[in-house]
Amino acid sequence: MKPRSVGTDPREGASRTAGPWLLLAGTCAVGFLLGSCGESQAEPLIHQHLFDEPYDPTAEDLGKIEVEPPPFSDGVFPCTDCHDPSLPVKGTPRVLKRAHQDIVLHHDEQNRWCLDCHSKVNFDKLHLASGELIDFDESYRLCGQCHGDKYRDWRRGIHGRRSGNWDGEKTYLLCVNCHYSHSPAFQPIKPKPAPIPPQRTP
Repeated sequence: MKPRSVGTDPREGASRTAGPWLLLAGTCAVGFLLGSCGESQAEPLIHQHLFDEPYDPTAEDLGKIEVEPPPFSDGVFPCTDCHDPSLPVKGTPRVLKRAHQDIVLHHDEQNRWCLDCHSKVNFDKLHLASGELIDFDESYRLCGQCHGDKYRDWRRGIHGRRSGNWDGEKTYLLCVNCHYSHSPAFQPIKPKPAPIPPQRTP
């Protein structure tokens, strides 16, 4: 009697030939899940470390970000149009009586004052905690010193608003385009009346 070759009997050969392949596939699947099978896995689309706390804005080279112009009120910039750079600056917190009386600080006012953000060396600049002078269109760096989590989310398009290409150039709104710098908390908004439901017609 001629011996059967493996695979000629569907009841025997199939299990003999499929067994090693199923074992190999199962081993590879486990290895894939453990990251030890085949080539290294692709980099994940979401980098968890970008959302870890605390966020350090100096940890990566972001370069200068393309932003909309600062929303200056008419006639207030450049500051040197009114502020004489040759005059000494009073650095003590006080109630302003000769100018800027309309500005009421509600922004950590127990611990902050004008010159914590505005430069007394160059009135047309802001300054960081390090003393580095920055332009008003880089004010996001100033805000990011205290509001690191919001700066992180703003930089990645989660907080605030940006426009442009998802894989190319982007333009951001500055923090002050939405938050008034001297009183950044949003004021309550009076709700609109409920809509009137349409009347059923006969």
